[in-house]
Amino acid sequence: MRYIGLDLGSKTLGVSLSDPSGLIASSYTIIRHNEEYERLIEDVKKIVEEKEVKKIVLGLPKNMNGTIGPKGELSYKFKEKLEEKLKIEVILEDERLSTKEATNLLIKNDTSRKKRKNVIDSVAATIILQSYLDKRKKEN
Repeated sequence: MRYIGLDLGSKTLGVSLSDPSGLIASSYTIIRHNEEYERLIEDVKKIVEEKEVKKIVLGLPKNMNGTIGPKGELSYKFKEKLEEKLKIEVILEDERLSTKEATNLLIKNDTSRKKRKNVIDSVAATIILQSYLDKRKKEN
């Protein structure tokens, strides 16, 4: 089963995809949206259909104390719209520190600051998706 991972930022959406067996997540793309969520959902729909995705894993930004702030509320609303328009299950995955982890990974791999800015959201989406896939594997 193929999954798509999403990291919703204020200007971009990081996208990752799993392999067809649903074990390994990889960066896929970044979609710039400028808060045009209806168009963004259509862009996600195209990927879901083209790649035959069965489930979406959407990052849920929580505060460090576990509470939900404005960005988390936005993720809940985006989840509802995705499920309504795409008729596909959307799973929320805690994304605390995923961007920090992605940044550290890119720095460790000697990625330039300019390049990091362009790929950080898709790497964060990959971390979110891989975290979900790893938990799923442990449960089975």
